[in-house]
Formats: sequence, C-alpha cells, structure tokens
Amino acid sequence: MDSCDVLIVGGGPAGSSCAWGLRQAGLSVVILDRQNFPRDKVCGGWITPRVPAALELDLADYARTRVLQALTGFRVGGIGGGAVETSYGASVSFGIRRREFDDYLLRRSGARLQLGEALARLERNSDGWIANGRLHARLVVGAGGHFCPLAKLTGAKADGESAVVAQEIEFAMDSRQLAQCRVRGEVPELYFCRDMKGYGWCLRKAGYLNIGLGRADPHRLSTHVAEFLRFLKTEGRISFEVPPLHGHAYLLHGTSTRPPVNDAVLLIGDSAGLACPQSGEGIWPAVESGLLAAQSIAAANGDYRRQQLQSYASRLAAAQGSSARNLGTYLPSWLAGLLGRNLLRTHWFVRGVVLDKWFLSGDAQTGVSVA
Repeated sequence: MDSCDVLIVGGGPAGSSCAWGLRQAGLSVVILDRQNFPRDKVCGGWITPRVPAALELDLADYARTRVLQALTGFRVGGIGGGAVETSYGASVSFGIRRREFDDYLLRRSGARLQLGEALARLERNSDGWIANGRLHARLVVGAGGHFCPLAKLTGAKADGESAVVAQEIEFAMDSRQLAQCRVRGEVPELYFCRDMKGYGWCLRKAGYLNIGLGRADPHRLSTHVAEFLRFLKTEGRISFEVPPLHGHAYLLHGTSTRPPVNDAVLLIGDSAGLACPQSGEGIWPAVESGLLAAQSIAAANGDYRRQQLQSYASRLAAAQGSSARNLGTYLPSWLAGLLGRNLLRTHWFVRGVVLDKWFLSGDAQTGVSVA
C-alpha cells in the first residue's frame, strides 16, 4: 500500500499552496484530483500582489509563457447606470487564466500527483486514513472546493449554508470580437446589481475575455445575467454574442457552517467557505488558508488529533478578520439600491471603499511590477 504524511484532495490554489508549504517542512504529500491538469476552471481569474508574494512567485518567469495581465485601474458602476473610472498609475493586480495558473502552482508544489482520479472511498484506521483502498495518509486535507467530499467529515451541515451563485465564461476572442470589445486589458469593469446583492464583471486578458455575474441571492440568477449582458451591449462595451455561461457556487467567509478542523482532517479554501465577503474573491483566501494549514500541520509534529490541529482554526480566524458585508446584506433591497446607485457615482466611494477595501484589501497602497 502506498503511503504519505498528508493527502490533499483537490489540486487548485488551496491544495497546491498547502502542499508547497508542507514540502518545505519536509513532509511527504500526495495531491489527488479527479481532473487532469491543465484544466479549465470557472473563475474571474485575477490575483492581488499578496498572492505571488506569499508563494514567492517569479512573475517575470511566469509571464514568459503564460497570460499575466497587469491591472492599473478599474471601471465601476451600476447595471443600468453610469460608471466611474479609477486609475492607480501602477499595477495593483494581475489577470490570470486559471487553466495556466493552477497547473503552474500544482507542478511547482513538490507533491506527488495523482490526477484524473476522484476520491471514491475514504476509510478510517488506527493511524489515519485509507483512500480508494490503496493510499494511506496520516491526515487528509479537503481542498476540493464548494462540493468537496471531505467537508462532511468536519461536521458540515449543507442545509445551514447559503451559497453565492454565479455564471461566467472565459473565451478567446476572434478578430471581429477583438475589434468590437471596448473593455481594456488594464482596466477591468465591475457593475453592481440594483439591489447591491451581487455584481457583474468584464476582465480582458490579452486576447481572452472573462464575463460573469455572481449574487448572494440565488433567485432569478439567469434573469440578472441576461440583464447584465444586455447592459454591456447597450453601453457598447461589447457588440457581439458571448458563448453560454457556466454556473458554480461558493460560500462567503462568515456564512459557512463548516468547521475547518476535526481529528486528522482540515478544510481549506472554498471547501471551508472562505471567499471574501464583499468581492467574492477566492484565490487569496485559498492560498492563505493553504499556507496556514501547512504551518499548523508541521507544528503538530505528527499528532493530528483535533486539539493539536486547532491552531489552524485560530490562525485562520485571526487572518480572515471580521466578515463585514456589503450594503445589500443589511438593508432592504429598495434602500440598498437607492444608496448604492448614488454612492457608485462618487469617486471617493468607488476608490476608497469598493476598490481599496472590498476588492484590493489594501494591496493598492503600493504598485507592483513584473520586471
């Protein structure tokens, strides 16, 4: 029977970041994922500077053969209303393609990879777990996203969860579409729903365009998406039909019922419901939680009882901070919409609150370069 110290179920940024941290600590790690990489992943696909900093990425090397779109400003408004454009004068984030980014992190993690294989069976024994009847691990880490099969092992209750739902698509534009797209690569566009319970986005990455919309209220999602696409055409941001959008779901930090720790089990990233409450951004919480989990696992020194792993929950709570919500969470829809439409017309609110606090989380204070 094959064996390892830690089995990570899921090869996305959470799993690969955790594996990278564990390998640096000298532990043996296997990553199991039902898909083969590189694979397409439904996601807006941008990272703030803290991601490459935490993972010690060489962005210049990464950009040689992969898409790395520098983002220097944002166009922000409301669906059906005007927009405010903000320029930072330097790169404050980067657009990436998840197909490339996830594969890159996975390959550099140093873990043994078992790809194209789902977790079909997991059995407890006296010294850990046996996965699929042939792989023994002292500890398992759930990094398989919102529907991670390990979530229930920590006591999650699906009926107590309220997920954000989204539809999005990323596609390569042909020459006609490139000519008819007014979205600029360095300036992604964000447009909030009338009730402030979600937003749509357009992010151009070289010759690719990513369009989507997510909402904390799952009702009538398709109607909101259709309205958003009509708005983009009416405003002349795009002048062509986009391919069919794909759906996915995730939990915001502060809304999940999933305990991140149990005996010989940890949850990280979307498996633990850690997406940023205001923006829905999930890559940084995935990376951060993966690294924090690696620290706690290494510090446990082979004792993977729940009480020994509880430091992960404490580190995570301290790092994630408060789970403040946006306007649409606390106010009636009509009032949130009225306030939101007015505030989104003001430069101070767009830059100081929407961008600096909600979407950039302070990373805009210093520009970054690829050189």
